[in-house]
Amino acid sequence: MTVADESSVDDFQPQPAEPDPGRKRSWRKLVRRPQIAFGLIVCFIWLVVILTVHWWAPYDPYESVGDRLQPPNGDFWFGTDALGRDVFTRVLYGARQSLPIAVAVIASAVLIGSVLGAAAGFLGGWVDRVVMRLADVTMAFPAILLAMAVAAALGPGLKNGFIAMVIVWWPIYARLLRAQVIAVKQREHIESAVSIGATQGRILRKHVLPLSFTGVLVNATMDLGQVVLLTASLSFLGLGALPPAPEWGAMITEGAKYFYQWWIAVAPGVAMVTVVLAFNFLGDGLRDALDVKAATR
Repeated sequence: MTVADESSVDDFQPQPAEPDPGRKRSWRKLVRRPQIAFGLIVCFIWLVVILTVHWWAPYDPYESVGDRLQPPNGDFWFGTDALGRDVFTRVLYGARQSLPIAVAVIASAVLIGSVLGAAAGFLGGWVDRVVMRLADVTMAFPAILLAMAVAAALGPGLKNGFIAMVIVWWPIYARLLRAQVIAVKQREHIESAVSIGATQGRILRKHVLPLSFTGVLVNATMDLGQVVLLTASLSFLGLGALPPAPEWGAMITEGAKYFYQWWIAVAPGVAMVTVVLAFNFLGDGLRDALDVKAATR
């Protein structure tokens, strides 16, 4: 091989990929949206609380630290409950009960629903019929009633509540991803991949799924707040977290017994409102940002 040939080979050596400045600009533009910024800030604050509350919480959430049913004051910012426990501390520790289980429920529902929905939409035939009939049967019942029935059958507790909520939520993502997969697999680039001999597995992984997950991402973000509410609802009905666990729904149940001691129920209720609003704002912002048609208009 001549020197010229060696230099030509060197010219065609792969070069390391450089960072895409356009992608960085798009992420910065995404974060600058007021809805997304608000949602991310609130979620970050609660994440810090979950990870660090055991280091700086003023009191133990399970121990009596003052007189019972004290109103909010300088020592107890959200007052005390019927057992003399600090409500502020219990609200902070309640985030460690409600938020992780919400993330776990949505992650499990997305995983199960995505696998079944992608198989139903891509393969069709009897697979599609079986998966969709299972989804139809599950979605025929109101979500709260089905979750209550499953949780009551399995017994109270957050673990059984988690199973009940996954059963409620997976059909939503199965139907959503199935519709997306059916729409994407009819595009021309899928036909091109088939014509060059790509396997079905490669077509699904490389060409169909990456274009089908936008709706799933947006829906999952907004559903996180709904799962927080459903978790609290199950605990409120005695089918979720068991006393003395500092869970927001269980705290509201206790507050309902003491109507004039409003702070017992208001404090966890306000915490839930901030979480649900943050996830809803984040989901709305992502939907607007990722909606190509809206952006074009």
